[in-house]
Amino acid sequence: HTGATESVSTLIRHGYIDAVLAGNALAVHDIEYAMLGTSLGMNIRDGTLAVRGHRNHMEAINAVFKAGSIEKMVKSKKLTRGIMYECVKKKVPFVLAGSLRDDGPLPDVITDVELAQKKYKEILKGASLVIMVATMLHSIATGNMLPANVKVIVVDINQPTVTKLMDRGTWQALGIVSDAGAFLPLVAKEL
Repeated sequence: HTGATESVSTLIRHGYIDAVLAGNALAVHDIEYAMLGTSLGMNIRDGTLAVRGHRNHMEAINAVFKAGSIEKMVKSKKLTRGIMYECVKKKVPFVLAGSLRDDGPLPDVITDVELAQKKYKEILKGASLVIMVATMLHSIATGNMLPANVKVIVVDINQPTVTKLMDRGTWQALGIVSDAGAFLPLVAKEL
């Protein structure tokens, strides 16, 4: 919802992101934006509601189902930009963990919590730096899987979320209270 898609896509394209751990929502909102320019029916560029935009969320979900997967959507050129597109094109692994709240969920989402946790742990093995941005539940879960020696940067607009993730007893955690849409473009620009 923050408009940081281009920044994250740039970071992936230039090799700064090794993996993406998220939920159904990141992929759905990213694909909706790539296809229709909206997130939950709201125009990202100016914050206005799109005409009949309430349908866009489900249209994006249905497009992925019709293609069979995010990767197949990219290969068939139905998805030509965005975070998930860049992950597929650059072969950056992504794990989408499901929850009870998910719309869809997308075919790529792992709905078995134990399997999703296992996949997260596989990706995190050997990580030296994890940046957690604007996804409280997945960030907390990821934080609970990390050994204390992994450097963590937490970025969220909600200060209690940042505090909770920093209070893991790790001395190398850095918390930044910021909107992802303000933070990520600065990171992309500076790198």
